[in-house]
Amino acid sequence: MKTSGTSLVPARWAPFRIEPNFVTRVWGHRDLRPWFDHVSAGDPVGEVWLTGDQCSAATGPHDGETLGRLFELSPHSLLGEHAPALDSPLLIKVIFAREKLSVQVHPDDRLAHKAGQPRGKTECWYALAADPGAQVAVGLKPDSSLESVREKIASNTLERALRILQIHKGDMVFVDAGTVHAIWPGSVLLEVQQNSDITYRLYDYGRPRELHIEKGLEAAKVETRAGKVSPETLSDRTVLIDVEYFRIEKVTVKESISSDHLRDPHAAGRPAGLSYLFAAAGAGRISGPGFEAFDLAPRSIACVPAASPLFEVEDLGGLDLIRIEPKWPA
Repeated sequence: MKTSGTSLVPARWAPFRIEPNFVTRVWGHRDLRPWFDHVSAGDPVGEVWLTGDQCSAATGPHDGETLGRLFELSPHSLLGEHAPALDSPLLIKVIFAREKLSVQVHPDDRLAHKAGQPRGKTECWYALAADPGAQVAVGLKPDSSLESVREKIASNTLERALRILQIHKGDMVFVDAGTVHAIWPGSVLLEVQQNSDITYRLYDYGRPRELHIEKGLEAAKVETRAGKVSPETLSDRTVLIDVEYFRIEKVTVKESISSDHLRDPHAAGRPAGLSYLFAAAGAGRISGPGFEAFDLAPRSIACVPAASPLFEVEDLGGLDLIRIEPKWPA
């Protein structure tokens, strides 16, 4: 398939691949193969940040420049003219848990603003893989109260108050701000979240790390919208989740697909905005007039700026393409 039409947009803002950032965590792994060709000689790696501000462009004219710097230099080229904020709206990670993460909670926008932070942290998890019996903890049991949560923290029994979900490959779990939650071993998760790293730990299994009980209880909500999300199957894609901060789709690529067919089919008439293309499996190639083509290896991600010229994505074999688009609440 050839990309139709021509573009007067400079190739300076063509799609580009992003170099990941490997972030150490006490509960992570030292060897991330076969997911990533990375073996840590030091502390274990628990999170691979795909779009963090310290991640850098790996192709194109911005090769070597960090995302944080690019958003600072030209936010409208990346986000579009109508974005209400001018920094990177989403943080996208792959989570590798060898041990249980802390039981934690994140503040919503209102509470984050009260603390002088630009935004809260609503997130979701897409299971790239899951062992038989893999579980996550999402929310509190119906009979819980914040006072009972405090008591269970003191008695080291907080897990008894958590709502446990069995997780399988392909599951999408929504975790809105205020949800008490924990990721447990047995799965590899693609996490998409508001670009905030505010975490309040309520319980940490005896690890010598700081807890944030008072702030966490202030942020925690007894009832939230968290839980598994049923996919919506359309003719050319599957919508995995569509909420106020992000829309995530699995897009069907039959040999190749043009950029004008990648966008949300309901977005006709709306100005183009930022999106990301993640190769959950298989490989692809992104090419178009005026810029050098580049490959998407498995688990790599490309940034598609709002000012991008037309392009196409070619399936090089087994491409499982995830499209991630930031949104802003009305």
